[in-house]
Amino acid sequence: MSQGVDKVSYSSTGYFSKLVADYLSNNEILREFYEHPSTISGINASIKARKGFNTNRQLLVEQLKLQYGGIVLNEKQNQNLQSLLNEDTFTITTAHQPNIFTGPLYFIYKIIHVIKLADELKIALPQYNFVPIYYMGSEDADLDELGYINLGGEKLVWQTNQTGAVGRMVVDRQLLNLINKIDGQVGVFPFGIELVGLFSSCYTLGKSIQQATLELVNALFAYYGLLIVIPDNKALKSSFQGVIEKEIKEQFSNKAVRQTIEKLSTNYRVQAGGRELNLFYLIGDKRERIQLLEIDKDKSKRYIVPNLEKDWDTEAILKELSDFPERFSANVILRGVFQETILPNIAFVGGGGELAYWLELKDVFNSVNVPYPVLILRNSFLLIGNKQKEKIEKLSLRSEDLFLNKFELIKKIVINNSLKKLSLTSEIDAIKNNYQLIRDTAAIIDISLLQHVEFLEKATVQRLLELEKKFLRSEKRKFGEQQNQIVNLIESLFPNDNLQERIENFSIYFAKAGFEWLQFVYDNTDSLEQKFTILK
Repeated sequence: MSQGVDKVSYSSTGYFSKLVADYLSNNEILREFYEHPSTISGINASIKARKGFNTNRQLLVEQLKLQYGGIVLNEKQNQNLQSLLNEDTFTITTAHQPNIFTGPLYFIYKIIHVIKLADELKIALPQYNFVPIYYMGSEDADLDELGYINLGGEKLVWQTNQTGAVGRMVVDRQLLNLINKIDGQVGVFPFGIELVGLFSSCYTLGKSIQQATLELVNALFAYYGLLIVIPDNKALKSSFQGVIEKEIKEQFSNKAVRQTIEKLSTNYRVQAGGRELNLFYLIGDKRERIQLLEIDKDKSKRYIVPNLEKDWDTEAILKELSDFPERFSANVILRGVFQETILPNIAFVGGGGELAYWLELKDVFNSVNVPYPVLILRNSFLLIGNKQKEKIEKLSLRSEDLFLNKFELIKKIVINNSLKKLSLTSEIDAIKNNYQLIRDTAAIIDISLLQHVEFLEKATVQRLLELEKKFLRSEKRKFGEQQNQIVNLIESLFPNDNLQERIENFSIYFAKAGFEWLQFVYDNTDSLEQKFTILK
């Protein structure tokens, strides 16, 4: 694949929050909210902390083998699986819900990032082994977010009546119909038939979405040694039972996160507030929040799930937990603690929103003595095709210019290409200097005249700025063709005024280049260098 690569800072794109920008710049304001910096020294410190925690590696490996039953692992995957029993093996993890057909592009980017980081850490720290992990958030019940893809400018939506955890839903006729629509979009490309065949083999009638997602992600990334964890698992949840019991008895996570949010909110917009009890009840096709009631008379507690007509006192719900740990599902506040309990993990790769809520959770981890991993912002890419590249070169745009809004970009093109003088900056500066002389004179005559002079200066400068805008508007009319090109270019690169990776699915890219496209992204993925990458 021919290419050109540019990198810009995340803050310069305008698509990432102040909190993310401050985290990447190591701003001291945030230092108390995380444990280790995203550097090799931070990785080493995370390894040291992880060595002091008793991860049940045997249980993890046993459950992974059961989970992969019927799927043949390649040599690299088998080596990674067996190495998890070794105390000097650690995981690099990203987490995401089971979006149908992988959802937006960043699903792919996150997984490739953990693969690349694991590979590069093995070179930097050869005394250890590093296994890339995709942790599937299959208990998420937000079908509106997970049940569609955008492909070729069309939104393909899974119209199903199923409810509850998306991972437990099953492939139905409506989902299979989407594969036919995908075929219509990608079938003409060199690898389109291969991709549609892959989707058809993974999404078969009656198969659970979490199983279909496992098979699809495995087919795409087995070559790199990726392992996938589905945490909707009774045995794995049994190992987390002590934390769930503490949450039921003490509601510790809400108390811990509330204090952190209070501190964070003085400088940033907080991401996840949590609830008094951060647990769901998961059974069959239902995932409902467990609510806490306190009976005033004797301060005893009751735990209810109104939609399922469930009602327990403390003793009864702890019995339910002991008998059916798989029925208890962590929400966003406790999900990370569960992940870090069952995996020997040292680094977590997530998007800007994920980093924002993880920065609220350090005290939650400390409350149950679970090691807090290094936080790494996932890689972001802007993919630019040949025709788009030609337009960019014709308009003499730099990579940074692409992140300007359309109006700023048009203004820049007009100013850079017009043969006429459109700026009155030097004239305005000269007038300001003259008004300074007038102020000096007025101050000698009558100090009360200063306010009037300042009013005259402000009015004069304002009228000149308005005149400058009229110059620009008049000149813009001569650049109609370039304006149309810019509008079309920006709309193609930033669909719905958003980052390409948050909207588009990977299918078109894979259909054009096959597995070579995945390797192309891998080759251009940075592990610890936090920059936004433009690939031409």
